Amino acid sequence: MNIKETIFEVLLAIIPITVLVSILQFTVGKIQIEYFLNFIGASVMVLIGLVLFLVGVKVGFLPVGEMIGSAVVSKGKLWIVLFVGFTLGFVVTIAEPDVQVLALQVDAVSAGKISKGIIVIAISLGVGIFVAMALLRIFLRIPIAYLLIVGYVCVFILALFTPPEFLAVSFDAGAVTTGPMTVPFILALGVGVASVLGRDKGGRGDSFGLVALASVGPIIAVLIMGILF
Repeated sequence: MNIKETIFEVLLAIIPITVLVSILQFTVGKIQIEYFLNFIGASVMVLIGLVLFLVGVKVGFLPVGEMIGSAVVSKGKLWIVLFVGFTLGFVVTIAEPDVQVLALQVDAVSAGKISKGIIVIAISLGVGIFVAMALLRIFLRIPIAYLLIVGYVCVFILALFTPPEFLAVSFDAGAVTTGPMTVPFILALGVGVASVLGRDKGGRGDSFGLVALASVGPIIAVLIMGILF
């Protein structure tokens, strides 16, 4: 793995926003110098943290995800693959920082009526179920367009019956599951599953689309929670 390349990628992501905020500070922004210095210090910490995180993803997450996907398929039992897919999708989503931030915001705005734990569990269940469905799609060779169409038809139907505040939260829930913890592991898992099946069925390209399907699950889960709440 090339660490210099990883550092360069992070610099490309961090430097533009840092430069823009600095320009605004000395032109039209004029925020307190204390806050500006805190921003600069935080930018440095984000830079270091992202480099370490991406190194960890490339060294640990991606290889392990692929190996798990290959190993469970080699067992030859579909239920094991689906169970592992659901469990990994559920657990990784709970650890997703973006999900935690959204859950905290919802808990604060609702004054505790919609607790952080309920939101996290609902989103995680949605991801877990749809990761299992995505893996099932690889086995059955179902075109991803069909599942996406059915999924979003369900979303629009449920949106007619859920309260407006849950509607907004549901689509945010779908977005936050495409974070730095969930995406690498789910993609690697799909690559591992498809790499084994692809040797027999020519379907390695089926590893793509897992994140698209996984992001539909939380939307449906939160909409259903809104109807039941």
